[in-house]
Amino acid sequence: MEQYDILIVGAGMVGAASACALAQKGFSVAIVEAQTPQPFAPEQPRDLRVSAISAASEQLLSQLGAWSAIDAMRTAPYQTLATWEWQRSEVRFEASEIGCDHLGHIIENRVVQLGLWQAMAELDGITLLTGQGPDRIWQDEAGAYLQVGERRLQGRLLMGCDGARSRVRAATGIGLTGWQYRHHCLAVNITTEAPQQTITWQEFTPSGPRAFLPLAGHHGSLVWYDSPEKVAQLMRLEDGELKRAIQQAFPERLGAFEIDGRGSFPLTRQHAQHYFDGRLVLLGDAAHTINPLAGQGVNLGFKDVATLAQVLVEAKDSGQSWDSEAVLMRYQTPRRRDNLLMQSTMDLFYTLFSNDRLPLKLARNLGLMAAQNAGPVKNQVMRYAMGL
Repeated sequence: MEQYDILIVGAGMVGAASACALAQKGFSVAIVEAQTPQPFAPEQPRDLRVSAISAASEQLLSQLGAWSAIDAMRTAPYQTLATWEWQRSEVRFEASEIGCDHLGHIIENRVVQLGLWQAMAELDGITLLTGQGPDRIWQDEAGAYLQVGERRLQGRLLMGCDGARSRVRAATGIGLTGWQYRHHCLAVNITTEAPQQTITWQEFTPSGPRAFLPLAGHHGSLVWYDSPEKVAQLMRLEDGELKRAIQQAFPERLGAFEIDGRGSFPLTRQHAQHYFDGRLVLLGDAAHTINPLAGQGVNLGFKDVATLAQVLVEAKDSGQSWDSEAVLMRYQTPRRRDNLLMQSTMDLFYTLFSNDRLPLKLARNLGLMAAQNAGPVKNQVMRYAMGL
C-alpha cells in the first residue's frame, strides 16, 4: 500500500492545479490520469476546447508556477467585452475603465493543462500515474483508497477532479440536481483576415447567442447556440456551406474568415448536493457545471482549488485534523454558495434573453442601455467577473 496525504483522480486543469497548490504547501500527492495530453507544437491547429481565463485564475496559475509556460505557448489577451441584442443597446466592458491591462485571456484547455503539468514536474511531492484510470475507489475510517492496476494507494483525502461524469462522485453516492438546456452549442475555429483581436463579443438572437472569442494570431473561436436539431444540421454541412450559414447568422463585424474545425456539445447544468462525503471531495465539473454563456466554468473550478488548498493549509498549520468534516465544511459552504449564485445568474440571463416577447425584449434592451452608463456599478460587475 502506497501512502500519501492526498489522492487526486483527474489531472486536467483543475486536478493538476490542485496537485500543484497542495504540493507547494508540503502535502504529498498522488494524481491519476488515464489520458496524457498531446505535447504542444506551434504549428498545431488550435484546439476546439478553449476557456476564458479570468484575471484571478491567471494570478492562481502564476502562483502555481504554470503561467510562464502557458504564456510561452499560445494565449490571446482581450481588453474589451461587448454584448448586445439591438445594436444601439450594446454594452462594452473595457479593461482600461478599471485600470487593468486586460480582462482575461482566451486559451486552449490543453495549453493550460500542459503548463500545469510542467509545474507539477518541477515540484517535489507529486506522483503522477498516467495511462489508466482507477479500477476501484473506496474509503473507510482509516483513509481513502485507489486501485490502479497492480498499485494500491491510500490517502487521508481523495479529490475528485474527473469531470462532469465523475467516477469519484459516483463512488460517494452524492446526488445531483440539474437539467439540459434547450440549446446545443456549435464551436467553430476560424482563421481570420484581421490580425489577433483584443475583443470578445456576444450577440443575443431569438434562436440563441452568437459569440466570438479571439485566439492567438489570425485565429478565433465562434460559438453558435441553437436548437439541438439546428446544431446537428450545421454539423452535417460542408465547410463552404457552413461558412455561408455563419455569414448569414453572425454580425458583419466578424469580417472575412476561413473554417479550420468544428465540434458540438449539449448545454447542461448540474450541481452536486454535497461537495464531500467522508474523505472523498469534489472540485470543478465533478461538483458543478454551468451554462457557458459567460465562460466562467473553469474559473469556478480554480476558485474551488484555491479555497480548498487554503482551508487545508490553515488547518494543518494550526495543528487541526485537516481531513476532518469541520475543515471540509469550510470549503463546501462558501464554494457551494458562490457556484450556485453564478449558476443562477447565468440561468437568469439565459431565460431572460430566450424569450422573444416584445415587452420583455424592450425591457431587457433598455436594461442594457442603462448598464452601459452605470459607471461604478458596471465597473464592480467587471471586477466580479474577473474574480477580483
